[in-house]
Amino acid sequence: MKPLVSIIMGSTSDLPVMEKACKWLEQQEIPFEVNALSAHRTPDAVETFAKEAKGRGIKVIIAGAGMAAALPGVIAASTSLPVIGVPIKGMLDGLDAMLSIIQMPPGIPVATVGVNGAQNAAVLAAEMMALGDEAIARKVDNWKASLGAKIEKANKELADIKDYKFKKAYYCLSCLFSFNHLCHFLQYSVVKKWQRSIHYHSRNNDRFI
Repeated sequence: MKPLVSIIMGSTSDLPVMEKACKWLEQQEIPFEVNALSAHRTPDAVETFAKEAKGRGIKVIIAGAGMAAALPGVIAASTSLPVIGVPIKGMLDGLDAMLSIIQMPPGIPVATVGVNGAQNAAVLAAEMMALGDEAIARKVDNWKASLGAKIEKANKELADIKDYKFKKAYYCLSCLFSFNHLCHFLQYSVVKKWQRSIHYHSRNNDRFI
């Protein structure tokens, strides 16, 4: 099975961050590849990779880089494939890398996630591919649906904690708001029905008590 996503990093020292993308794609059974290429140490190899990626069937490239963070931009300059940049935390908590990846010249865009946000990069890559692949679209939809289920489970577990005397139940304001809207709707429906009844009987000269 040919890889659809290519995960690139400037050094294997970036693997602890970038493996979050690998794990997410693995869980969703989306084929991917992983390579280490340096925009400064192996510029020719980076250019060759970028130019050949589309012909090999790659759909999206995820490139992680820190400090000067030139890798995502250099790749984007040599391919028409979408490139997602992952700023990796370094000397300035990753801010230097993030600004370097974001500030691309016109015509050479790089989609950028948060610092060390490799998993989000993988999700974004899948969402891009989902536009033309229903199977991947279903995987993304199912995964996102599971996020809500996890929060609901966590809230239930927290609600079951009985160790605190002053711990009170939490009521969802949005649920109360929706209930309030329902009451107004029902009240409105009853009033409108009553008005229609009056109009009908007045047209037929009926008397009301």
